[in-house]
Amino acid sequence: MTTPADPYLLTPGPLTTAASTKEAMLRDWGSWDADFREMTARLRRSLLDIAGDTNGDYDCVPLQGSGSYCVEAMLGSFVPRDGHALVLANGAYGKRMATTLRYLGRRHTVHDTGDYLPPRAADVERILAANADITHVVVVHCETSSGILNPVEEIAEVTQRLGRRLLIDSMSAFGAIPLDVRTLPCDAFVSSANKCIEGVPGFGFVIAKKEVLRDAKGNSHSLALDIYDQWDVMNRTGQWRFTPPTHAVAAFIEALRLHTLEGGQPARLARYARNRDVLVAGMRSLGFEPLLTEPWRSPIIVTFFSPSDPAFSFERFYELMKAQGFIIYPGKLTTVESFRIGCIGALDESVMRRVIEACGNALASLGVANGAPAPASLGAREALAA
Repeated sequence: MTTPADPYLLTPGPLTTAASTKEAMLRDWGSWDADFREMTARLRRSLLDIAGDTNGDYDCVPLQGSGSYCVEAMLGSFVPRDGHALVLANGAYGKRMATTLRYLGRRHTVHDTGDYLPPRAADVERILAANADITHVVVVHCETSSGILNPVEEIAEVTQRLGRRLLIDSMSAFGAIPLDVRTLPCDAFVSSANKCIEGVPGFGFVIAKKEVLRDAKGNSHSLALDIYDQWDVMNRTGQWRFTPPTHAVAAFIEALRLHTLEGGQPARLARYARNRDVLVAGMRSLGFEPLLTEPWRSPIIVTFFSPSDPAFSFERFYELMKAQGFIIYPGKLTTVESFRIGCIGALDESVMRRVIEACGNALASLGVANGAPAPASLGAREALAA
């Protein structure tokens, strides 16, 4: 890994990208040109390959905008107006899906397991058995507000067994965490260019069963977010319906090449997992403690309790880290003070060791002798984990 001129982005995306990915954006592309249409087609084929679609049952529909645009497009296109969605929430992004469904006027039920724990198959089975009118289950693959990795495989099994449909927000997981449509039954999932494929912001994509795409005609509340219409136009013309993010697509094509060169999803997972393990071990040597217990701790981003020392200020800690070349992330929890450090992007364990050194320097500058959290924070984690 090369040292970037800019600070490392230790966030769940946007993230630090490779130099060649940035360089791919130096050319301008015509949105209707045959070369750009071929780039779009290549992008779609490559993502289906990563998803394991060997039978041609699924299709890939890229969509302009941030990941939340794609989540709303998926929910608005695939949950019918008379549908009823079970939202499995354990953080900000599960709650955002519930908010989106409320805006869409779609009936929904929320099962919230809090910041520390994932939804489990037994709970899903109980809720579905008691609510025969629930048509869809929606879940976040990796909930980056805490860094928790949700057990989508067991949720998919019970959802399919009980005859319901599964929609997955795999925004911060796909490309690194396994998601193979041959073994994980789902109607659709969404992800984004600027996550584990290590592209730049500008678009996301929906990978969905072709039969589900066909059945979505007329469901959407929105012209711009109508997945069926985007799919139909792309398949008939090879073009995006509205102005595409041409430079972001070019960067993504290069990011896909690097993803393959590295060894694909398994190799990317291995690097991110090593980043996480080095980070957690090093932070613990400074007294910091991760929010989550090991079974649910993703290799995408790690949430740490803030130190209990009154001299600690996250705002000052953030600026001290930035001055050393690292952009970290504030916490997104309501119950405890925390902050987050991402493990994804064009970085490796040598960078994570520098992050730990920078954290130690920042603590020293703040006059904080130890990064340990309040005992009550640890007690709450252990009680819930038990």
